Amino acid sequence: MIRLPIAAVSISYAEKPVVTGFLHGRQDEIMNKEYHIGIDIGSTCAKLAVLDENQNLIFKSVQPTGWSSVDTAESIRQKLLDEGIDAEQASCVATGYGRISVPYADKMITEITCHARGAMWLHGGSELVVIDIGGQDTKIIRIEDGRVKDFVMNDKCSAGTGRFLEVMANTMALRPDEICELARQGGGTAISSMCTVFAESEVISLIGQGEKKENIAFAVVESIVNKVVSQSSRLDVRGAAVCLTGGLCECAYLRENLSEKLGCEVQAKPEGRFAGAVGAALSL
Repeated sequence: MIRLPIAAVSISYAEKPVVTGFLHGRQDEIMNKEYHIGIDIGSTCAKLAVLDENQNLIFKSVQPTGWSSVDTAESIRQKLLDEGIDAEQASCVATGYGRISVPYADKMITEITCHARGAMWLHGGSELVVIDIGGQDTKIIRIEDGRVKDFVMNDKCSAGTGRFLEVMANTMALRPDEICELARQGGGTAISSMCTVFAESEVISLIGQGEKKENIAFAVVESIVNKVVSQSSRLDVRGAAVCLTGGLCECAYLRENLSEKLGCEVQAKPEGRFAGAVGAALSL
């Protein structure tokens, strides 16, 4: 299968909308083609992926979900129209927390199924363990023979998620990606609390004590990794190919740390945050 090259996207959760692809300016050429649209409206960001009839990813975008998933869905519909695609005429599947807010979707599918399909498309193979670190939850999915065999999901607490990193970054007046880079230079500091609220208090206390930023950043990333590793222990990941998806998949230091603690290489692709949207598009 030939896949078109696609650009990397920043991992910041507070970013401006990002649109990349090959459709802009080609409305006359594309109006009559068959497209498969996948929309993943998460708690923090909404991702859009458009596949052509050969399952090539030809367009993608990400934007903050904002306070209204309904408004986000309408914004995505308009974005598609700007590219010459009528979402109500094309095939469309919605997933994520806000999937019920997409009135033009042909069907809605759970995140577990969509992330599994998207990860297999991205990484190839039918035997995978997918670690998806989202805005408000972390999903670990074991795939065997191309099907979801088992999964665990942390959806009761934001510890070990993108939201945890964002809160700590805001407290430290940094961007999430800056924390990941600083963490590589730090060490010797730990955050004992898994709870985001109490962990934030610990970070504020460390700042007040004059602790170096890189050491606090190290403690933040270490806390996320330890939470994910603890969650992974509930599934047998030994000997499996492991991949990282979600907004933190481009944080190289976090992935390296996770690989070391799991005892296996954790793979990641720049477009990994679109796994859910791609998986939704593949479900048509």
